[in-house]
Amino acid sequence: MMKAVVIVASTSGYLGQREDKSGPTLKARLENMGFTVPEILLLPDDRRKLSEAMRELADEQKVELIVTTGGTGFAKDDCTPEATLDIVERRADGIPEAMRAYSSQFTDRAMLSRAAAGIRGETVIINLPGSVKAVEECMDCVENSLIHGIEILTGKTGECGRQ
Repeated sequence: MMKAVVIVASTSGYLGQREDKSGPTLKARLENMGFTVPEILLLPDDRRKLSEAMRELADEQKVELIVTTGGTGFAKDDCTPEATLDIVERRADGIPEAMRAYSSQFTDRAMLSRAAAGIRGETVIINLPGSVKAVEECMDCVENSLIHGIEILTGKTGECGRQ
């Protein structure tokens, strides 16, 4: 089975000041897609820490998919897209473009997402906004194409439980 890791970027969650609900929602979605999701990493909104975690997951743990939630907005400490772009080798701009277009059917605030996506080695990295509603909408948008893209990248056809 292919492995995915969820990273929640939330300083308040990291400090125990807020309960994160987007991470568990995302984990459940990925498991329903056929991924093994061994962990949810809860990290502060820190560009270096986020990029180091993504780099280690891609290069050392060789996970096929990293999906982040949070840190994609306009707040001064939102830095998840920058952390992602610091370490990807190839951008996958169509993914966040599609998510923003899809989500704009439900809210005009979709245009405020600065989410990024890209590839590092054989790992796809995608940023999602930090709300449960946004996670659900974005996953609705990318689910089918995402599996196909990962299978092409890794050569692991059918390992997500789909043929």
